[in-house]
Amino acid sequence: MTGPIAVVVADDHPLFRQGLRALLDAQEDIDVVAEARDGTEAVEAAIAFNPDVVVMDLNMPEVSGIEATRRVVSAIPSVAVLVLTMFDEDETVFAAMRAGARGYVLKEADDGDVLAAIRSVSRGEAIFGPGVARKVLAYFAMATPPAQAAFPQLTDRERDVLELIARGQSNAEIANRLYLSLKTVRNHVSNVFTKLQVADRAQAIVRAREAGLGQERRIGQ
Repeated sequence: MTGPIAVVVADDHPLFRQGLRALLDAQEDIDVVAEARDGTEAVEAAIAFNPDVVVMDLNMPEVSGIEATRRVVSAIPSVAVLVLTMFDEDETVFAAMRAGARGYVLKEADDGDVLAAIRSVSRGEAIFGPGVARKVLAYFAMATPPAQAAFPQLTDRERDVLELIARGQSNAEIANRLYLSLKTVRNHVSNVFTKLQVADRAQAIVRAREAGLGQERRIGQ
């Protein structure tokens, strides 16, 4: 790479966004080319400026950071998305990874760790904060989840939804957990019922639990 690292900062909190920009602007090898207040603006800025890195918050209005990450990576595969968020739940971490994020760091991280993460993902490396890295290593140390073998007809997102159905969560709770709209969750639930050939939620829960879903220890523990 020649020249400074071009970065788009996407966060809906003005004070945090401005503080991060000030930190990055003080670095000789980093150039903030745009800011975004929500997921839609993040995608538009990535397409317009073709940056090296998009620093992405997850909990943003309009389009979530997870969906924005998916759209950015789909539109411009060369862009590295670094998630910078307060959330470290297993589902959130792995949803970001499946969306194409190259790194995942918590906002409580030191300034030096954030800067190191930006530089690392710009070089094509994958980077995770210590707590997140433990989750990732624990996940890959496990055998293939039985549900993945049992339900190969489901997409990754549909399997996430089925996992949460098996835990007894409502559509609204699933939408909040996965940063999806309620309508999108309803569509996923309908697809799951069709693919599993079940008539209702109760039958889906039975099938899922028989396959090993619905247990909090299943991912990252």
